Amino acid sequence: SSGINAESPLRPGDNPDAILSPGGVGFDINCGVRLLRTNLFEKDVQPVKEQLTQTLFNHIPVGVGSKGMIPMNARDLEEALEMGMDWSLREGYIWAEDKEHCEEYGRMLQADPTKVSARAKKRGLPQLGTLGAGNHYAEIQVVDEIYNKQAAKRMGIDEEGQVCVMIHCGSRGLGHQVATDALTEMERAMKRDNIVVNDRQLACARINSQEGQNYLKSMAAAANYAWVNRSSMTFLCRQAFAKLFHTTPDDLDMHMIYDVSHNIAKIEQHMVDGKLKTLMMHRKGATRAFPPNHPLIPVDYQLTGQPVLIGGTMGTCSYVLTGTEKGMQRTFGTTCHGAGRAYSRAKSRRNLDYLTVLENLKQKGISIRVASPKLVMEEAPESYKNVTDVVDTCHGAGISDKCIKLRPIAVIKG
Repeated sequence: SSGINAESPLRPGDNPDAILSPGGVGFDINCGVRLLRTNLFEKDVQPVKEQLTQTLFNHIPVGVGSKGMIPMNARDLEEALEMGMDWSLREGYIWAEDKEHCEEYGRMLQADPTKVSARAKKRGLPQLGTLGAGNHYAEIQVVDEIYNKQAAKRMGIDEEGQVCVMIHCGSRGLGHQVATDALTEMERAMKRDNIVVNDRQLACARINSQEGQNYLKSMAAAANYAWVNRSSMTFLCRQAFAKLFHTTPDDLDMHMIYDVSHNIAKIEQHMVDGKLKTLMMHRKGATRAFPPNHPLIPVDYQLTGQPVLIGGTMGTCSYVLTGTEKGMQRTFGTTCHGAGRAYSRAKSRRNLDYLTVLENLKQKGISIRVASPKLVMEEAPESYKNVTDVVDTCHGAGISDKCIKLRPIAVIKG
């Protein structure tokens, strides 16, 4: 599903009936992908691959109820919800330059922690800096193909064989609770405002209603939580690599290439019927892909267009794309986010055996550590559409351009 668009009432003359829908954002608010590069090559990592995978697995808490390693009390959580990656920076978990290479610079300013329920905070507090379960993972990947040498070079990717780390996760139980709370609140608002939708999951509220504003502020806080979460895992990854290679993250050039969100709503300006309009862009299972020279992308990528990270499924390849002008015109600067499911989770559990799935990965030379092996079938490559087909379709349509293909050599999962 791609972006749902609603005019937002931020300027006179725009539509006061514009809505905001938690269903158009998704339950895992700011689920997204982050990519780090290194100056290591596959030949450096292969001999210690099992140890490295184990070290990462030891450093990053994973699994359904996993608890974080990074000490946090209730006050820290309030600050993290409000400050996003500024909190991580202040606490020394990230590098200042990481913020530059993140959508929204890792902080949504609309965030208001007072709009996040006590239950959501209670769920979120122990889970910060954890990967969780489901389709989330941390992968050690190798650059397999470079389609656009110039753009790849801007990202610090010089040649095939270079080692990267991809982190795919979201806002854990906190984001889920924020979405649940908002849906309950909005169902009441819809009765009051006579809004009718054909599916309960599309419950929505006018942006300028109390419920709309509450959700906008709590969603932004949950998005900040997710960025802090990915930042904490970035810290843990850098530590794990540095420890194994007896050096520092600096000396390993463990820079962040980019961080994208694929479940979020934000206020953007787009051309509609030849006029510039302020829209509330909902992207659920869709990624922002802004073109070269767009004011909202970092200086480093002004010439290439925004990097778009497409995470593959466990053990399949992933891609880095770049945003295009055509995508800006045709799809509001949006492209795919990965491969959608081909089988439901239940069907995957019935049809696939987890030992076979793990054995297949081993055969491909992929080290794997999973907290709950019995859930592996749900995320097996067979359960998903082919990510290469999805990426090729978007490339063919011109809404994003292929830049780099990455293949996994190690996977850590919940």
